[in-house]
Amino acid sequence: MAAIFHHPTTGAAATTTTFPQSILSPHIPFPHYPSKSPQVISSISLSKTPLSLPKPKPQLISSSPTSRTQFPSASNPQTLQPLFPQKPNTHSNSSINNDPPTIDYFNLLRLSVRYGDIELAMSVHASILKLEEEDTHLSNALIVAYLKLGLVTHAHKVFLGLSCPNVVSYSAMISGFAKSNREVLAVQLFFEMRGSGIEPNEFSFVAILTACIRLSELKLGFQVHSLAMKMGHLECTFVSNALMGLYSKCGCLDFVVSLFDEMPQRDIASWNTLIVGVVKDLDYDGGFDLFRNMQRIDGFRVDQFTLSTLLVASTGCLAWMGGREIHAHAQRIGLESNLSVNNALIGFYTKCGNVRDVVALFERMPLKDIITWTEMITAYMEFGLIGMAVETFDRMPERNCVSYNALLAGYCQNGKGSRALVLFCKMVEGGVELTDFTLTSVINACGLLMEVKISEQIHGFVVKFGFGSNDCIEAALLDMYTRCGRMADAEEMFYHCPANQSSSITWTSMICGYARNGQPDEAISLFCLMRVEDMVVDEVAMAAALGVCGTLGFHAIGEQIHCLALKSGFMCDVGVGNGIISMYYKCGNMEDAVKAFSLMSKHDIVSWNSLMAGYLLHRQGDEALDVWSKIEKAGLNPDAVTFLLVISAYRHTKSNLVDNCHRLFESMKTKYDIEPASEHYASMVAVLGFWGLLEEAEDFINKMPFEPEASVWRALLDTCRIRLNTRLGKQAAKQILALEPSNPSTYVLVSNLYSASGRWQCSEMVRDEMRKKGFQKLPGQSWIIHQNKVHSFYARDKTHYQSKDIYSGLEILILECLKAGYIPDTSFVLHEVEEHQKKDFLFYHSAKLVVTYGLLTTRPGKPIRVMKNIVLCGDCHTFLKYVSIVSKREIYVRDGSGFHCFLNGQCSCRDYW
Repeated sequence: MAAIFHHPTTGAAATTTTFPQSILSPHIPFPHYPSKSPQVISSISLSKTPLSLPKPKPQLISSSPTSRTQFPSASNPQTLQPLFPQKPNTHSNSSINNDPPTIDYFNLLRLSVRYGDIELAMSVHASILKLEEEDTHLSNALIVAYLKLGLVTHAHKVFLGLSCPNVVSYSAMISGFAKSNREVLAVQLFFEMRGSGIEPNEFSFVAILTACIRLSELKLGFQVHSLAMKMGHLECTFVSNALMGLYSKCGCLDFVVSLFDEMPQRDIASWNTLIVGVVKDLDYDGGFDLFRNMQRIDGFRVDQFTLSTLLVASTGCLAWMGGREIHAHAQRIGLESNLSVNNALIGFYTKCGNVRDVVALFERMPLKDIITWTEMITAYMEFGLIGMAVETFDRMPERNCVSYNALLAGYCQNGKGSRALVLFCKMVEGGVELTDFTLTSVINACGLLMEVKISEQIHGFVVKFGFGSNDCIEAALLDMYTRCGRMADAEEMFYHCPANQSSSITWTSMICGYARNGQPDEAISLFCLMRVEDMVVDEVAMAAALGVCGTLGFHAIGEQIHCLALKSGFMCDVGVGNGIISMYYKCGNMEDAVKAFSLMSKHDIVSWNSLMAGYLLHRQGDEALDVWSKIEKAGLNPDAVTFLLVISAYRHTKSNLVDNCHRLFESMKTKYDIEPASEHYASMVAVLGFWGLLEEAEDFINKMPFEPEASVWRALLDTCRIRLNTRLGKQAAKQILALEPSNPSTYVLVSNLYSASGRWQCSEMVRDEMRKKGFQKLPGQSWIIHQNKVHSFYARDKTHYQSKDIYSGLEILILECLKAGYIPDTSFVLHEVEEHQKKDFLFYHSAKLVVTYGLLTTRPGKPIRVMKNIVLCGDCHTFLKYVSIVSKREIYVRDGSGFHCFLNGQCSCRDYW
């Protein structure tokens, strides 16, 4: 069946597609059934006794709690299910032919199905058993009735009682098994039918293909395709639709398009299946093109499946206006009350709207199902409204494991690890079905808690229940180890995993773990090894590697990963695009960051936030506020991070500072339904303090609607240190020590405040208390990239293999700077130390060491680019201004406050950092 086909949206010739020509032999015994997933086959009982299997999943819910919509089935279920077999005009048995009650049995069975009357169906069954002769047609009608009533076991018993089941009997039972989580039994029965010499009809093919779809059994599907082609059943629209459904499910879009092009007659399900396949392949524009072609070529009117799929496409490409137009179209054609369309609309407005849109839609819905309620839980969690999500969960008329998983994942998404763990314990105690997604979520919750003991317990639980061999769960366990600081355990788990069992997911988790634990070199090395080992690099691994390059300032490697993303076709992924933006601006290349943003095919709010964060890191407050204006004009929905960035932007532009910030806080609440958090108030305090408005900052804290957290007081304390305001600083320090008595950074800030104001005895008392409690401050570290290697330094560090040359060079550099007017600032060095010792402490800070190494190893005239993990001290800042004079070099430093560009004795920060 080789064919050159044309994509219906473009008309361009695609690759030649050849389907396998092997034919299903009617004599192949079932044990030789070519299974793609033998574990699935062996895990299901093949006995004819009633099966004890998990309840079927709801039709609209996948294993993920964020399932958005009901896609069309492979074929129209109302048409494809075998109808009640009609009583034939003639019978071989005259006694049956002359028996008037027999005619009533068919009608009674139809009535039992129409009204869901199981007792009536059983009564008819009892009457049929009393007939003297077996009537296969009547038995088939009884089988179909039982299947429609959900009594699969009863239908199977009727089937087993038939002496000569025909193709209708087999087709009905195969379909029944396939739709009731007994897919393997459906396959077994199909082979049995073939072995008995009965030729399948179009209903048989649809039934067996339904089983293949549910099992994702592509290999068997190829054989069924070949047999259907040999028997001439591809002419049947339903059979071709079912085949398209299988290929779409298995990601074989070329086969879907080829079948579609060759169909002599299509129906709405044919178009829907193709649209689903194209959208699933992330070709959202192609999905909309097909939608237009469907109306233009075949004149079909869209149905709920079409609209639901197009809403998924709108959500995927964040097409706000497109989704609104689909919503309006649904209202025009009378589908505004359709359940599946409304469920898809909830998903769309969750991603592309605001919480008011979602709530208004939910309240207008005349009919709600378990999917609707679960979607609302997911929506509230997406908007950070945990209380509303819990309330919705409590109000649900019925719940299943997917509902629990949505709440569990929402807790993790919002950083509520403890609540997620409590919910998981309730699920275990209540006997709720645990899925891979459940285990992955609770492992993530343990990672959020960062408790070693709890992580060990949950790992034991996972192993006990036999989930450890799952790639996703193993990756989650690795991630949990790294979040709990158990890097040795993570490495042991990763490197002891057999090579044939390791997956790109676990490699990605390890890369992220290294990056998270301050081991960026190892993260980059593992990513490069991943490429050497020819592992599949997915979007997450690529985004993680880009993040590491940004952290390190590794511009050259970041550019190579950008090229790899282009070659791999990952540029359409928003996460990768956002990672590229972040990598460039963190490496000091704001121009390419802006270019990467403009070339992205679609943006989410993280994209806009990344662009704004880049401008802030480069101290370009006006440009950041210009991005904010564009967000507002475009009608986009900002998140809490957006407002945090906007507030920070006023640190670099003082115009109407207080009034603008107050309006911003009001806008958050009234316009965007975002309640300002402690981080927003802390940022505002930091901005006011930066501009010396300490009284306004104090007043702002006093008017907060809730008790200030430590982050707010820390922001005030830091500005008091810069502005030498001991009164306010002592007040802030007292509050912080009460709230976070075990945080070393608090003691460092208080000590520095006393040092700056000349209160040396108080400063030493604070540091002595730190030593007694075993607290250590984060050591300052500086590094530079040279010849694709990271060279890092600490204060007075002599571990570098060129340390003698570095120290000799630094002594010469200090002398040159002293001649040029540099005066060491020893105000922050402990008072009891001699003056020459104070200078010795200052001269060998990590920033001075790394800049000296840069001068020694970079060609004359080339700029030096240095990274630092904390804010430059005042003396290093002054020193580097003089270095730029004596070396006649441009020096770029990225520290905890942003970028500095030292040139000709001046700094781009204008000495405000």
